[in-house]
Amino acid sequence: MTVTARPGDPAITPALVAEHGLTSDEYDRLVAMLGRTPTFTELGIVSALWSEHCSYKHSRPLLKTLPTTAPYVLQGPGENAGVIAIGHGLAIAFKIESHNHPSAVEPYQGAATGVGGILRDVFTMGARPIALLNSLRFGSLDSARVRYLFAGCVKGIGDYGNCVGIPTVAGEVVFDPAYEGNPLVNAMCVGLLKEEELMLAVAQGVGNPIIAVGARTGRDGIHGASFASEDLSDASEAKRPRVQVGDPFTEKLLLEASLELIHSGHIVAIQDMGAAGLVSSSAEMAARGDVGVVIDTLKVPAREEGMSPYELLLSESQERMLVVARVGREDHVRAILEKWDLTAAVIGEVIAEPVYRVVEGDRVVAEFPGIRLVTDCPMYTPEARESDDIKRRRAENVHAIAERAEEANPMWTLLELLASPTIASKRWVYQQYDHTVRTGTVVGPGGDAAVVRIRHTDTAIALKTDCNGRYAFLDPREGARIAVAEAARNVACTGGRPMAITNNLNFGNPKRPEVYYQLKEAVAGMGEACLALGTPVTGGNVSLYNENPAGAVYPTPVVGMVGLIDSLAHVTRSHFSTDGDSIVLLGNNTDEIGASEYLQRIHNVVAGAPPHCDLAAERALIDALLQAIQAGVVRSAHDCADGGLAVALAECVMMDRATPTGAHVDLTHWAGLPVRALLFGEAQARVVVSTPDPDAVLASAAEHGVPAAIIGTVGAASGLLSMRIGERQLTVSVAELADTYHEAIPRIMQRSASAQDVALASDSVV
Repeated sequence: MTVTARPGDPAITPALVAEHGLTSDEYDRLVAMLGRTPTFTELGIVSALWSEHCSYKHSRPLLKTLPTTAPYVLQGPGENAGVIAIGHGLAIAFKIESHNHPSAVEPYQGAATGVGGILRDVFTMGARPIALLNSLRFGSLDSARVRYLFAGCVKGIGDYGNCVGIPTVAGEVVFDPAYEGNPLVNAMCVGLLKEEELMLAVAQGVGNPIIAVGARTGRDGIHGASFASEDLSDASEAKRPRVQVGDPFTEKLLLEASLELIHSGHIVAIQDMGAAGLVSSSAEMAARGDVGVVIDTLKVPAREEGMSPYELLLSESQERMLVVARVGREDHVRAILEKWDLTAAVIGEVIAEPVYRVVEGDRVVAEFPGIRLVTDCPMYTPEARESDDIKRRRAENVHAIAERAEEANPMWTLLELLASPTIASKRWVYQQYDHTVRTGTVVGPGGDAAVVRIRHTDTAIALKTDCNGRYAFLDPREGARIAVAEAARNVACTGGRPMAITNNLNFGNPKRPEVYYQLKEAVAGMGEACLALGTPVTGGNVSLYNENPAGAVYPTPVVGMVGLIDSLAHVTRSHFSTDGDSIVLLGNNTDEIGASEYLQRIHNVVAGAPPHCDLAAERALIDALLQAIQAGVVRSAHDCADGGLAVALAECVMMDRATPTGAHVDLTHWAGLPVRALLFGEAQARVVVSTPDPDAVLASAAEHGVPAAIIGTVGAASGLLSMRIGERQLTVSVAELADTYHEAIPRIMQRSASAQDVALASDSVV
C-alpha cells in the first residue's frame, strides 16, 4: 500500500527533524529503513519510539548485564511490570517509574499522573494494586520554589492514590542542592495476583481486533516521552502542555474494568497507553508477538474535533488502555467497559503481513517494516570517563576538617542532624497519604520498611525504596551497591527475606563522558549487589537528561525492594518498646565519615569516599537477623544509615512519638575511634536490635560470623538518651529529640504562606 502525506502536514526539513530530537544519523537510519522520505506522522512516531525514554538507547546494553532470574521470578524485564511468586499460588507484580520532567514544570499533575501510570503498569499484568511507594528528591527547603514543588508533588501523589483507594505505605524524601533545578519523582506500585491469571502484553492471533478502552484521547501530553528525553532549560516551563492531566476517578473505573476483562477470557493482551501513547503500546505489543498491526486513527475516540493521526498517536492522555481481544468477543468487551461507564472502540486488528501500518480511513499515513520500528532503534555506548573533580573530592582527607566549636557537645550535632530535612520525620508528607485503606497495612510509613499482609494467608510482604545520591556521586559503583544493600537491610529489619528489586536509574545527560561513567559504574555495582544478596532485577525505568544549565543531579539509582515475611508473627518494628530489653549492635563501627550527612549538614562539605559496602557481610547480617527474628528473640530492629549510630539510637527511642522510651548506651568498646565517626559515621552492615534474650541474638550473630555486642538497655523512666564513651557521658532528653525530629519539616513548610510561595503557586495549572 502506498503511504501518502496528509494535506497540510509540514514538509520534512532538517529543522523539523532536529525539533523532533533526532540526530542526522538517526534520520538517515529512518530513511534507510523506509527506503523513502518519512511522512510527518512517521517522523513523530519514530521521534517518540527512538527517544531515550522509550528506547533506552544509552542504557540497554548496560541493563543486559543485570541478574534477572530466580526460580520464583515469573516475569522479568521487558513487560509492563515484573512478577515474582510468593507461595499459595499467589504472585506479586511490581514496578517503579519516574515522572521527573513533568513534575519539574507542573508538580501536582506531574506527580499525580506518575502515580496513575505506574498503577496501570501493574494492573495490566492482572494484578490488583495493594500498595504504592515513592522516592522523591528536591533542592533545599530554604528555597520558596522548592517548597512549592515539594508541596505540589506530595499533594499530587496523595490526591491520586487516595482517590483510587490504594494505600501509599512507604517512601523516601531527600533534600539536597544537587536537585534544585531537577526534582526527582519516582513512583512504585505493588500488586497481588494469582499465578494462573498473569496477563502479558503480547499481540497475537491474526484477525483479532485491537480495542482502545478507557478515557478519550485529547491533546494533552503530546511528545511527553520526548520531553522526558531532553535537558531541562528556561524554555521547559513553556512545555507544560506536554504534561498529562490525570483523573483518578476514571482510573479507578479503568482498574476494575481491566481486571474484569483479564479474568473474563475475552482478551489475549492488554497494555497501558503510557509514554508515547497509542503508538508505543501498539508497536510494542506487535513487536513482542512478532505480528503486524493496522490502526485506523479515524476510529480512535477523541475528546476534540479535528485531531490529526500525529496527535492521536502521540497523545499521552491518561487513563487509557489498548486491548487485543479474541475475534468475535468485541461485544463482550464493550459490555464490560459500559458497565464501568467507559468507552471501548475497535481501532484496528492484528494482521499476518509483517508491517506496522497507520491509516486515516482510506489513506495510509505511516507504515514501517515489521518489528523493526522497535528493534532497529539505535543503541549507543559513549565514552565513559570519571570527572577529575569527583576524583579530587573522593580523595580528600575529610578527617582533617576541623570540628566546629559547637561540636564539643556531640548532642548539639545530633540535634542538628535530626533537624536535617533528609533525616527528620516525614510525617508532614505521609499524613497526606491514606496508608490504611484496604486494611492490609501492618507497618506503615515511618519505619525501616512497610509491611502489607497477604489476605487469607499468614504471610506478608515488606517493601522499601532506597538510595543515597551523595554516595553515588562520590563513587557510583559503591553507591549503587549500598542502595541495594540498605534496601535489603531495611526489609530484613521488618522480618522479611529480600527477594527481588525494581530500579529507577536517574542520571544526567549520558552524552557527557562523566555522566555515562556514573551510569555504567552504578549499573555494575547494582548487579554485584543483586547477585550477592540474591535479589534479581525484574524491571524498572531509566530516566536520563536530569540536568539543566546549572548541572546534573546526583546520580540516583533508586532501588525498590520486595521481601517476603513467612509469618505475621515475625513482623518486627523499628522502635524500642519494652523497658529492660537489652540493646544489641549487629555489625561494627568504623572511622568512616566520607560522604556523610554529618559532613554535608554540619560542614557543608561533599567529599571523601563513601563507606565501604562488604556484600558478604551484608548477606551474613541479614541471615543472622532473620534467624533471630524467626526464633522470636528480637523485639525491634533498626538499621544504621543517614546520620549514623547516634541518629539510629535517637530514632529508636522517639520514632513512635505516642510511646517514647529512653535508653542507656555504653560505647566504650569503640572509644579509640574519633567521637564524630563513632556517633555520626555511616558505616554499613549495622543494625540496632532490642531483645529480651541477648544471648540468643549474640549466638545467631556468631553462627553467621557477624560482629555483635550488647551496648545498652532500654529504659523509659529517665526520659533520656544517655551514651557513655570511655570517661565521657553524653545525655539528651528524649522530649527534645522528638520535638526536633518530628517538627523540623512542619516548621519549614509554615513558610509556604509567604508572598513568594503564593505567587509561585498561582502560576500552577492545578
